[in-house]
Amino acid sequence: MKLTVVGGGSTYTPELIDGFARLRDVLPITELVLTDPATDRLDLIGPLSRRIFARLGHPGRITTTTDLDAAVEGADAVLLQLRVGGQAARLQDETWPLECGCVGQETTGAGGLAKALRTVPVVLDIADRVRRTNPDAWIIDFTNPVGIVTRALLKEGHRALGLCNVAIGLQRKFAALLDVNPAEVHLDHVGLNHLTWETAVHVNDENVLPRLLADHGEKIAADLRLPLPVLITLGVVPSYYLRYFYAHDEVVTEMRTKPSRAAEVARMEKELLTLYADPALDEKPALLAKRGGAYYSEAAVDLAAALLRSAGSQHQVVNTLNNGTLPFLPDDAVIEVPAAITPKGAVPLPVRELDPLLTGLMANVTAYEDLALEAALHGGRDRVFRALLAHPLIGQYAYADRLTDDLIAHNREHLTWA
Repeated sequence: MKLTVVGGGSTYTPELIDGFARLRDVLPITELVLTDPATDRLDLIGPLSRRIFARLGHPGRITTTTDLDAAVEGADAVLLQLRVGGQAARLQDETWPLECGCVGQETTGAGGLAKALRTVPVVLDIADRVRRTNPDAWIIDFTNPVGIVTRALLKEGHRALGLCNVAIGLQRKFAALLDVNPAEVHLDHVGLNHLTWETAVHVNDENVLPRLLADHGEKIAADLRLPLPVLITLGVVPSYYLRYFYAHDEVVTEMRTKPSRAAEVARMEKELLTLYADPALDEKPALLAKRGGAYYSEAAVDLAAALLRSAGSQHQVVNTLNNGTLPFLPDDAVIEVPAAITPKGAVPLPVRELDPLLTGLMANVTAYEDLALEAALHGGRDRVFRALLAHPLIGQYAYADRLTDDLIAHNREHLTWA
């Protein structure tokens, strides 16, 4: 079994390698290829990855290359974890929207649209190369904004699913609070990527969400940085990304007065790369847990195993086509819900009727994602403006007009039409 990681030079990669090594019985990889245009990073992460495999007794072969076509040739699955423009572009995404009082963030709002415009054309080019060498290969997208990127892949007919670590992260947190095995916790997780809610938490067929909020509400609210009365009123647990919507102005004030997440991650990456250069290091360092992407490796292994060999968990939270699952959204919308996973793909599980408070925001953001994808595929100032005007975190023509010009100015090198 051959797997290829595009963006293998990411500082995330040792987390993924650790999961592949520990869970080798679930996903028996024989060849793993890390590909990235950054040779300096591959020269650090490739040897570290081989040392992790060796320490944990994984017999698979790990190679590195900057040749994308060679990397994906014959791959059974290709994992995408790239960042077009690197942390420098992320820093811009988190900065210029604040100038007009809008959230600066890499996956939502104006910054999220900028990332989508940079990323979608690159991902589609990679997917076309995969299809030329192995049309049966699965593409697992972990590249943000996952919903829009996955929708672009599916629109072009690629065998693709999107993956996010929000659901598995909440599952593990709830399991710890309840003192049960994570495998016993099943979430009614619903929404769009980075716009999701847990509407129920099942343990042994019992919905324990009311008990979780009653007994551990303060802890959950603190983790989400939302007031507990809001969670009690909603009766659901939103993902932490909902804070950008539910506490927008508060977040903007914080962003204007604190160092950006991009700057924090850049400092962390510099330290991680120094650690990776140590030839004695043969495990993922503790610092990596602060980088983000917790449990990404477990989720990725589980999904790849189900797609490639009918192993692993058969019900998993993924980003896939709606196809009537949420009747208030178009069939070609990409939603993030539990689904039955087989080598044929994902079939979303039924979702119970939802509160209009949730459906209204989902419908609004889906409309934005429609327009964002059009802008990413076809370009043009008017398409960018329309997408920004549709976004619920912007929604005023003066803001959308200014942000359109700012987005284009800060991303001109990545936009072929600008």
